[in-house]
Amino acid sequence: MFDRPGGGENAILVQVDDGVVDADEALREFEALAGSAGAVVVARQTGRRRRPDPRTYLGGGKVDELREAMQAHGADLVLINHALSPVQERNLEHALQCRVLDRTGLILDIFAQRARSHEGKLQVELAQLRHLASRLVRGWSHLERQKGGIGLRGPGETQLELDRRMLGTRIRQLEKRLARVRQQRDQGRKARRQQDLPAVSLVGYTNAGKSTLFNRVAASGVYAADQLFATLDTTLRRIELPGGEAAVIADTVGFIRDLPPQLVAAFRSTLEEVVEAELLVHIIDAADPIREENAREVEAVLEALGADEVPQLRVYNKIDARGVAPRIDRDDDGRPVAVWLSAATGAGLDLFHAAIAERVSAEQARGLIRLSPAEGRLRARFYALGDVLDERITEQGAIELVVELPARALARLHRHEGLTAELIPLTDANLPAGAVAH
Repeated sequence: MFDRPGGGENAILVQVDDGVVDADEALREFEALAGSAGAVVVARQTGRRRRPDPRTYLGGGKVDELREAMQAHGADLVLINHALSPVQERNLEHALQCRVLDRTGLILDIFAQRARSHEGKLQVELAQLRHLASRLVRGWSHLERQKGGIGLRGPGETQLELDRRMLGTRIRQLEKRLARVRQQRDQGRKARRQQDLPAVSLVGYTNAGKSTLFNRVAASGVYAADQLFATLDTTLRRIELPGGEAAVIADTVGFIRDLPPQLVAAFRSTLEEVVEAELLVHIIDAADPIREENAREVEAVLEALGADEVPQLRVYNKIDARGVAPRIDRDDDGRPVAVWLSAATGAGLDLFHAAIAERVSAEQARGLIRLSPAEGRLRARFYALGDVLDERITEQGAIELVVELPARALARLHRHEGLTAELIPLTDANLPAGAVAH
């Protein structure tokens, strides 16, 4: 029977043009991914298909071409820039007699190389095991079901079942350990809220320059390099802003097109820093010709995480590669919506700090909040914040509070603590006794 071959480094890249994405740009990015994983690209194969072949994805003719190219270039690894089913991956390895990795497998391998923290390693291992579990069906030769016949009957549990049970046990162990890590993160976030420090998270397409910018503004030593997924582990730092305010800034893992769902699920606890932030700083490579397409991919991941409602500030990085001057773009209300800068040279960093300070400034929100009798917990939260100016109970039993608090604190109550009531401007008609409308 066929045993799965070992890995290699001399790789042939395969890109199929399905008409959905720009095949040339997709192949360029995939080559960068292969380089980040340590592969040596010896050849590239491209082709067109309207729909994938159910057996090999590529089709018989393309597989024959690929086999000849492997022999001509001495390749021992095939990297395919598409998601393969377990059967397709198995059939390709059988036909080519070499290791085959699809896009998901390659990204998982890069993450396994780059994870440094205890939490990051747990998250990557969990993602890898979930990916492997989906590939135990029709797996490799040592997982074959026991054959019938005299002398061939097994001990009652097949190797496939044993491996599946072991994987399930390990996955549950990792999920429990990550749950404990998540509790520690929650405690840290609660401590920051008590200090009323606004949280700012850097997000963006991988290799857009997040870590370089983070090092500039936070005087940190986070590893930064011109490669995809240079850093995985979320790092938090306190920064001082113009006007004497402070904030906590977080550098998070970069996003990429077709990010494997196993990774999004495994890194959810880390990416909660994004969901919990008061402001997202979306870093965009200004020199990338497909920067808007990449930005849309980031927006799609943010929406999947439930962070699409968090306020955003765009930062167009690497303006030194375009010869563009630093500037701030503002909306019709005069609010900063984009900053153009270079994290590598430092040009425009003063504008970046000023824009952040404006967006997270302690703008006050004042008005009337109506709560139902069942929302006593939220009433207690307003009192804990020390922002209740007056209170009364209506004939229907509703609680009316006159509150004044930082706008970001009110937004946090809406996003994270279940507050649904909107702030009503104070007027003579709804003003509780003792309060003054202004």
